[in-house]
Amino acid sequence: MRYSFFPGCKIPYFVPQYEIATRVVCSSLNVQLMDVEFNCCGYPVRNLDFYSYLFSAARNLAMAEKAGEGILTPCKCCYGSFKRAEHILMERKDLKDRINEQLAPSDLKYEGRLKIRHLLQVLYHDVGIDAIRKKIVKPFSGAEVAVHYGCHALRPSKITAFDDPYNPTMFDELVEATGATSVKWPMRLDCCGNPLWQKNNPLSRLLARKKILDARQSGAQYLCVACTYCQIQFDHVQQLMLEEDEIQTPLPSILYPQLLGLAMGFSAKRLGLDTHRLDATGIVSCQNVPEPESAAGKTA
Repeated sequence: MRYSFFPGCKIPYFVPQYEIATRVVCSSLNVQLMDVEFNCCGYPVRNLDFYSYLFSAARNLAMAEKAGEGILTPCKCCYGSFKRAEHILMERKDLKDRINEQLAPSDLKYEGRLKIRHLLQVLYHDVGIDAIRKKIVKPFSGAEVAVHYGCHALRPSKITAFDDPYNPTMFDELVEATGATSVKWPMRLDCCGNPLWQKNNPLSRLLARKKILDARQSGAQYLCVACTYCQIQFDHVQQLMLEEDEIQTPLPSILYPQLLGLAMGFSAKRLGLDTHRLDATGIVSCQNVPEPESAAGKTA
């Protein structure tokens, strides 16, 4: 299967390991990622100039359509941005016609016929849990993981159509396919606080601290995310909170393709796990590593 790959703006600069790990696991699972010279998804200007947001999103979708592929993004913000634009353009023919008139000089046209997928959807629906399990060679055992869904993919649910917004299970199933345990924690669907970062830092940190403490009290050893902003919040911002004694014990965050990649046998270094601000490499000690064939033969 092939998808036009949309890493978004923040991943290459702030969380490059997310793209690295995504490419590693997708390649191993026969998901071909095609590189297209996209522009911003439009989300940063959505509340400043709505038409500019819509045009920016539609231009990306038109480029993916021209490439003949669906669009895959690991960023839930970009996913939500594209799904909202798709919804609006399907309802507002006048806006769609206006945008297509402006796209025409670039030999582009948005018709609304492509799949918009988040990485987790591709892994869950296109690849499938059974196929993923067959690729697991170093399963986790005893790794207690708090799955953090994030906001942008779940809401508004009628537009994003990602999972049940009140009781999502997709991400939990994907985590448990690696052998890790998805712990139940009361605040798993609450906002991480990152949308408020650099706007109201005390409130942003308060929301993050409540979630971190709740996950730890529920037995989690690690957080697992599949959202650019959530990883920034639980890695970079959590490090700042530790430095200023807002929390005393870190709860490292790992990106889902890193968790999956480790279980598939890829090294922590290849998956960029050593680039996190908070050390999450300890999760490797929770893996069941099979004995070499020669050693196993001698034992037998």
